[in-house]
Amino acid sequence: MHTYWRLLSFARPIRRYAIPYFFYTLFYTIFYTFTFTLIQPILQTLFAGDSASTLVTTFPKFAFNTDFLQGAISFLIYKVFGADYDTMDVLIFLSIFVILTSLLSNLFRYLGQRTMEAMRVRALQRLRNDVFTNVMSLHAGYFSNERKGDIISKISSDVQVVQFCITNTLLVAFRDPFQIIGFMIALVVASWQLTIFSILFLPIVALVIGSIVKRLRKSATQVQERFADMVSLMDESLSGIKILKGYNAVDYTVGKFRKINALFSRISLSMAWRQQLASPVSEFLGIAAAAVLMVYGGSLVLSGDLQASTFIMYLAIFTQITRPLRSFTDAFANINQGIAAGERVLALLDEKSEITDAPDAVEMTGLKHEIEFRDVRFSYDNKEVIRGVSFKIKKGETVALVGPSGGGKSTLSDLIPRFYDVQGGQILIDGVDIRKYTLESLRRYMGLVSQETILFNDTIENNLRLGKQEATEEEVRQAAIVANADGFIRETEHGYQTNIGDRGMKLSGGQRQRLSIARAVLKNPEILILDEATSALDTESEKLVQNALDALLQGRTSLVIAHRLSTIYNADRIIVIDHGQIVEQGTHHELMALHGVYARLIEMQQSSDSNNDRMN
Repeated sequence: MHTYWRLLSFARPIRRYAIPYFFYTLFYTIFYTFTFTLIQPILQTLFAGDSASTLVTTFPKFAFNTDFLQGAISFLIYKVFGADYDTMDVLIFLSIFVILTSLLSNLFRYLGQRTMEAMRVRALQRLRNDVFTNVMSLHAGYFSNERKGDIISKISSDVQVVQFCITNTLLVAFRDPFQIIGFMIALVVASWQLTIFSILFLPIVALVIGSIVKRLRKSATQVQERFADMVSLMDESLSGIKILKGYNAVDYTVGKFRKINALFSRISLSMAWRQQLASPVSEFLGIAAAAVLMVYGGSLVLSGDLQASTFIMYLAIFTQITRPLRSFTDAFANINQGIAAGERVLALLDEKSEITDAPDAVEMTGLKHEIEFRDVRFSYDNKEVIRGVSFKIKKGETVALVGPSGGGKSTLSDLIPRFYDVQGGQILIDGVDIRKYTLESLRRYMGLVSQETILFNDTIENNLRLGKQEATEEEVRQAAIVANADGFIRETEHGYQTNIGDRGMKLSGGQRQRLSIARAVLKNPEILILDEATSALDTESEKLVQNALDALLQGRTSLVIAHRLSTIYNADRIIVIDHGQIVEQGTHHELMALHGVYARLIEMQQSSDSNNDRMN
């Protein structure tokens, strides 16, 4: 029950929906009950035989019994048709009266369901927003251990299933059981023989009616399209979580998600209102058909072939019991499914980031002197990958990290913006442990350009603005010029407003990388981290990107992870990392003179490049 009440809390403020729903349900119940309680006195009045003996010429005194209803109806007949009325005219009049009563009851039922749908959709909208916001705030390491597809499934499909706990359960728990019990008592009292037959026949009727109702509902193409947009954004956001956090763009992405989610919710609400018309309409048509059938049944009664009152009352009640029975039997599976899905969603909502601001965290105001790695240690799943690494990066200095794959170079770079926290030692900026800075201020002064270029399904301009939302069009263009990207951007169909597709797949690898560099240029970070920024490019693209990188590195404090000589040749210092430890460091010429690990890596690269040139 704890899960249920937590899920229901997302429907706040409950009175916004409960108060109008109370009145809609009250009027629906009055007219709905009135429709069927009228049947017996109507039939008694209709088939009394001598109309004069049962004629009521004055309105009877109110009493809570069938005699009052019979007298009131007889008085109404007298006022409409006079003392000497025709039986068929009265029959048609009463049938119309029942149809109008049913119309009113179903109108209020629809308004009540419309209110409950608003409660359901808004609650799900709030739940999705809260879950997605929490997921985007989790540390980067969380996504290494969890499947993105499972996370997306929890935020999308599981949240949809939760609706049964929020709304449908409330309706089924109170309304349907009482209706079923009341109808069954009435059926047994009317005819226990017919009731035995009905118990055998009722499931078939329920299945047939359920099939008819389902066919009335149309698929909602727009809802599916908006849902696809939302899943796409979630997938991109989770894939690019490091970039979003590094550029402090989480709030921008959450805002974009909220806009899509709001549009999806509005369309869903409109669709749900149309869907909810199906059941009231089907019930109204069923009662209307039963009312018409009463005309035929009345003719049989007049001929003496059937006892009218029992048959028509039983038939009317029987046609209504299938709806609450079907709803009630479906509820148990839906409730359990909804609670199970709710537990998964709430578990994701309860996840907390391991990377948080310290209680006494301070704002970082920029890099003034140096970045220091002091005996840094780090492990993945109890496997130590960084073993006591210590070095410094002076302000304005470019330090390159090289070494065999898997040596720990990328892990070291991930520790600076606190995608992960060190498990031993310290990383200090100007003598202050970076864990003492707020995450937002720490990442404000950092720019990232990674080997895997992270771009989003948006315009070129919006991709470049990711780290600086307030940038002017001229600032965006100047950043693209510095990154050697302005030329190809202007050649695209809509220039800076061109949509680059999912993950920027409309562009080449070199173009995507230059946009990534332009994004970093626009942010103008004091600390720059380059992670194998040219490793996946062809020679021509590498030259263009390298020129852009050279412009980007000017005057910045940079940590460069690379293995290509063109990227690291001019570095102020080169640190060779192998098996999580520093094995060599110095300038390019100093390391080549050592004839150690670095020299072997360079020789291997030059040999590979020569072979490639001969093949080309």
